[in-house]
Amino acid sequence: MYSRLFFNSLLQHKGTKVSAKNAKRTISFFAHSLRLCVLLIISTASRPAHDFHASVTQMQYNAKEHTFEISIRIFTDDFEKALSAAANTRVNLDAPGDKNDPLIEKYIHAHFSYVNPQKQTKSVKYIGHEVEADANWLYLEMPYTEPFRGGLLKQNALMELFDDQVNMVNVQYQGQKKTFVFRKNQPVQDISFD
Repeated sequence: MYSRLFFNSLLQHKGTKVSAKNAKRTISFFAHSLRLCVLLIISTASRPAHDFHASVTQMQYNAKEHTFEISIRIFTDDFEKALSAAANTRVNLDAPGDKNDPLIEKYIHAHFSYVNPQKQTKSVKYIGHEVEADANWLYLEMPYTEPFRGGLLKQNALMELFDDQVNMVNVQYQGQKKTFVFRKNQPVQDISFD
């Protein structure tokens, strides 16, 4: 009743009367349009910043130091989600200081590891991280004194959050380079050069 009176008063200056049927249609149209606008706003606001989930890892052997120098480039928003889930609190990687380093180190040790052909797990040391635009660079070192003959590498960062996560690993050792692609169904791979 109020809606019909409202529309009649709006259109009265033109001498138009609105029937109950037309008032219901008009209200229904406006209600439907309002719902669509709200859904559009919500869906746009909750869309991720990017449509793919990927990281790139560089493992480069430093013969002088007998160490693999490892850098991982990972999207900041995805990494913050993973760290927040692990810590049960919101994590902001743009915050100044190194307060997140223990959490990052724990996360990386759980998701990045290497076992040599002799079934020995090699230690991976977390060096630090830095923010670059929409990504974070994580820096690691893995001492490696024996000749590199492959082994098993696990790189499953963010795979607990995103089914489409792809982690690409480039391994460089004494002039040789090989790329390995890790997915949720293949988080561990033999990284030999054979």
